[in-house]
Amino acid sequence: MNDVAVPQSELGKQSRAAWAGQQAVLGKRRGLRALLPFIGPSLIAAIAYVDPGNYATNIQSGSEFGYRMLWVVVLANLMAAVMQTLSAKLGIATGRNLPELCREYLPKWLSVVMWIISEIAAMATDLAEFLGASLGLNLLFHIPLLAATLVTGVVTYVILMLERFGFRPLEIFIGVLLGVIAVSYLLETILSRPSFAAVASHMVVPWLGGKDSVMLMVGIIGATVMPHAIYLHSGLTQRRIVPQNEEQAKRIYHFERLDVIIAMTLAGLVNLAMMYMAAAVFNTSGHTQVADISSAYHTLEPLLGPAAAAIFLVSLLASGVSSSAVGTMAGQVIMQGFVGFSIPIWVRRIVTMIPTIVIVWLGVDPMQTLVLSQVVLSFALPAPIIALVWFTRNQKLMGKLVNRPWVTWLAGAISALILSLNIVYLVVSFGA
Repeated sequence: MNDVAVPQSELGKQSRAAWAGQQAVLGKRRGLRALLPFIGPSLIAAIAYVDPGNYATNIQSGSEFGYRMLWVVVLANLMAAVMQTLSAKLGIATGRNLPELCREYLPKWLSVVMWIISEIAAMATDLAEFLGASLGLNLLFHIPLLAATLVTGVVTYVILMLERFGFRPLEIFIGVLLGVIAVSYLLETILSRPSFAAVASHMVVPWLGGKDSVMLMVGIIGATVMPHAIYLHSGLTQRRIVPQNEEQAKRIYHFERLDVIIAMTLAGLVNLAMMYMAAAVFNTSGHTQVADISSAYHTLEPLLGPAAAAIFLVSLLASGVSSSAVGTMAGQVIMQGFVGFSIPIWVRRIVTMIPTIVIVWLGVDPMQTLVLSQVVLSFALPAPIIALVWFTRNQKLMGKLVNRPWVTWLAGAISALILSLNIVYLVVSFGA
């Protein structure tokens, strides 16, 4: 099929952004105007990388171990960028998402097992995100935690309703919330004044400690390389701007790769800022046992002032609300792809709220729940990664977007590293 320009008036239900993207693919837009229509899917996926689970692991790591675990954040973010790029490419090349391909090409029993694991991971994700947003509301506005949980559910449902107006309004709204988080941590960096020499050094110098640091290392990777984000990204690109031939698919992938680089760089910088702020404020002042978000807030206020504490809570609230909405979107993609049916989004919203409500009702420590939820995510991660690598190396499926051999090797090495870390965690936790 040849490259033919389609008048905007003939695009029917397609949005203006989709039309602009097609014009860019046809070479009728250049520079930033060509890139802008493709900015969005990775911003939605990137929210998963700055969710309250990241706050939990990064604050605990920074307060307890100072700057020494920054290298884990860098490693995890690079791994995440590779996987999100492959996921975006899979959706563009095949027009299907990862769960759909698993259901079509894998044995039925394996697809069902992966669905169950993925649903557990999605529940762990939503648990962390709901708790984070609820804690933010509770601390910022002094709303009882249980009531804050219910408010979070209503707010995230309203955000999800934006999708009825096309993909662009939701992308813009999520992008604005990601911007709020980024600006918040820029301000926190100015206020906390970290040692940039220590930051630069520990970003590249690996360090391994004992049992506690290994658990947090697995948690950081689980909080950064997210199973539901890998599934979701392929769903966000599969029908967003549809290529008419393989050459157009290559052009779309070129733009989406830039989208991934921008979004994941932003998410990576935010994660680094979370940890080095905790290191600069808590660890260096002797507060090495700040292991929960509430303690972080109450410790920040006397050390840096009420402005720093308020900024922290605003960023946490933006993170929790946006990531919870994205988690619900991912849950829909996972269920519909693996088992071929979906439920109304309000039903999923209510069902996924239940574990959080139960935990709050029982008075379970929210911070430990957040950290453990990230460890659960790390154990759920190998399955989608292995499937993603397997499909993107398939020439018949991917066409000209098939992985180059070095990309497959790199992605395979990432999978092996995650599996190895999980084994080390088990040995350290239960074998000592």
